[in-house]
Amino acid sequence: MYIVAIAWLYVVFMMSITEQSAVAGVTTFLLYGIFPLTVVLYLMGTPQRKRNRQKKEKLKAAGLRQTEADGLMKSESAEGRASAQGPAHQDVRTGGDHEN
Repeated sequence: MYIVAIAWLYVVFMMSITEQSAVAGVTTFLLYGIFPLTVVLYLMGTPQRKRNRQKKEKLKAAGLRQTEADGLMKSESAEGRASAQGPAHQDVRTGGDHEN
């Protein structure tokens, strides 16, 4: 796709250097080359941007589900440890024993 864009810019550049003045050459290059090519490349890139966005959303959703599952597993294991330790357990912040 980009080879066609480069070739089109070359053709438009050749058209623009044959103009009578520099202003006409720049105008030709912008109006026949840069602006239309920008629109065409944007429109042709739309499907790829859509696929990238969907892939990103899918990965984000999968990561969110994984994070929720990890959080659930951690809370279940913490509850299991707390019930196994009984009413007294060591306070992690201070290092001393702590009653619930």
